[in-house]
Amino acid sequence: MRAELPERFPSPFDRAAVHPLARRAALELLAELDSRASAAFGLNEPGGGKMFGVLAVEGPDGSIGYLRAFSGMLGGRWNVDGYAPPTFDTDARDAVWIDGEAAMYTYAAARETLFDAGSHADVAALDEERSARSRELLQRIQSSYHFTNATGDVKALRDLFAPARPPGGAGDCAAPKLLAEAYRRALRPIALAEFWCGAPPRAGDRHAGSFYPACRGKCAPILAHMLGGLPADPPPLFGAARFPDSEPVTLFEDAWIVLVNKPSGMLSVPGRSAQLQDCVSSRLRARYPESSGQLVVHRLDLDTSGLLLAAKDGDTFVALQRLFSRREITKRYIAWLDGDVRGDRGTIDLALRLDVDDRPRQIHDPVHGKAAVTNWEVLERENGRTKVVLSPLTGRSHQLRVHAAHPLGLDAPIVGDRLYGRE
Repeated sequence: MRAELPERFPSPFDRAAVHPLARRAALELLAELDSRASAAFGLNEPGGGKMFGVLAVEGPDGSIGYLRAFSGMLGGRWNVDGYAPPTFDTDARDAVWIDGEAAMYTYAAARETLFDAGSHADVAALDEERSARSRELLQRIQSSYHFTNATGDVKALRDLFAPARPPGGAGDCAAPKLLAEAYRRALRPIALAEFWCGAPPRAGDRHAGSFYPACRGKCAPILAHMLGGLPADPPPLFGAARFPDSEPVTLFEDAWIVLVNKPSGMLSVPGRSAQLQDCVSSRLRARYPESSGQLVVHRLDLDTSGLLLAAKDGDTFVALQRLFSRREITKRYIAWLDGDVRGDRGTIDLALRLDVDDRPRQIHDPVHGKAAVTNWEVLERENGRTKVVLSPLTGRSHQLRVHAAHPLGLDAPIVGDRLYGRE
């Protein structure tokens, strides 16, 4: 058993790093949920699925076991036997929330009365007052969250996100609950895994039985602190792979444009980090130092390979972008999907927006999302996989990846897609 233990705590932000011990624990919990608890907790009801987590731990005597947790509430309860408790002080939260919830109901009743009476100005004033009261309640509730790390250092939730405000739900994910419970019991964290169980969420971006990395928006500052004092792997930095100087290979060139073949794993344009400056754009800039303005006319996702068009001068760049905006340049992608797609061709129309709590993920949002439309056609079927041609009519971020994976789309993620697919 000792040989199975990792030398360093695998990063919870790297799904590819799910350790065998954590995987074994996750599969055991998943089997238990599938056999007994799914119906009791409503996990298979539409939108009723839940993210669960397991943490392999070592006791003071060297024994190995694991802890279990769920994100948010389970079956309408914060505390469920056999699972790690929430990370907030229950008494302190109740002291705020019980009166606060009653106040919110009072606001709602008053608003309905004013609206029925046609007092729209009073409704607007009441809404503003209610929003201010709600922000005050959230701040007081968040003050009940505290997190310990391996050195015993304790920090408040709001301090971990300062000067920004913590997003709603920060601290309620499975990962911080598990680490908090391990430290409370004097157990050494070994490896962590989070997975989805039950029906997909309304956004459709989770699949039952699939492992997922910790969300960066809500968990990154918290876990960075809680892993303090542990020998832990850093979060993965996608886009930092090294490529030969010959990449990207030029396929066509004239006095105005350059057409290159971008390899999978190379960025189209620079990232925010200083370690993510190597990309198609910077390499073309080095090859054509006399060229003016921006070079790369459009982008391909990091993991997507294919043709990328660049302009050698500003006028050509503007002209090409105009053609893209008018849809006078068509795009065609070919992908293997992980699943047997129903039908032979069709159109997917699912509005998308950024998941602000888990960047850079995109989710389906019919209310606040931007229009995203994709035509598709099956080319081949083989061994449970489907080869398709995807023709986007719009250019939203991750459009093809979400349209492929979403249950309302093709319900078959692109093979190897680490954000929306399966391992």
